[in-house]
Amino acid sequence: MIPVFVKVWLLIFIKNLDEAIDNKALHDTFSTFGNNLSCKIATDASGQSKGYGFVQFDLEEAAQNAIDKLNGMLLNDKQVFVGPFLRKQEREIATNKTKFNNEYVKNFSESTTKEDMKKLFGEFGTITSVVVMREGDGKSKCFGFVNFENADDAARVVEALNGKKFDEEWYVGKAQKKSEREMELKGRFDQSMKEAFGTITSCKVMRDPSGISRESGFVAFSTTEEVSRAVFSWAIGDDNTQEKIIGLWFDWLMASGGKDEMEDG
Repeated sequence: MIPVFVKVWLLIFIKNLDEAIDNKALHDTFSTFGNNLSCKIATDASGQSKGYGFVQFDLEEAAQNAIDKLNGMLLNDKQVFVGPFLRKQEREIATNKTKFNNEYVKNFSESTTKEDMKKLFGEFGTITSVVVMREGDGKSKCFGFVNFENADDAARVVEALNGKKFDEEWYVGKAQKKSEREMELKGRFDQSMKEAFGTITSCKVMRDPSGISRESGFVAFSTTEEVSRAVFSWAIGDDNTQEKIIGLWFDWLMASGGKDEMEDG
């Protein structure tokens, strides 16, 4: 069953606003781009503007048009920032995306030891720790973590070793927390579904009481036509689309309910 929601509720964030701009002025400015569901200037206890606010549109195209046209423009002689609203977790991930010290490394051979990793990665900078993940019987899981003292050294390792073939093609990249990995995979799934069928308004992974994924979920589209297109494509057996969607959906489910978490050290 695919729930249907007819409209996309899209919120944008505006900052560096002049204190004289109130809710009405904000509405008048953004209403030229489409239907505003709400406009709100953040204020302190005395009612004074905090210099930022929010506008909610009913169409993605209207919101994106407002961002494209107004971001960086002058309002009351002040250059404003206009962009999609991001939750705190999303902002933190965006801020930390380019700087990291802990590397996640996978696809190395079972014979690769901690000392081998130290020798190879140590050529790029000072290492503070190396871990090769192992089963209960001591057998290598063929992935591990390398933590650098300097983030620039960690970045150079990704450029040099990610995709390089030893016994197999290695993956070397930022070690992500489970929440970061889940958000990244959900973003890929959303984009793939949008390209194939249309705009997604919500996705939900079903979980049991302990928080483990039930390996099922729901996807809501913005229009009934998009729902029909998705169902029809699935029914007629569009193998290429199905294979891509199933792969992304499975990855997201595993990230949502898997037991192994990649944590920054």
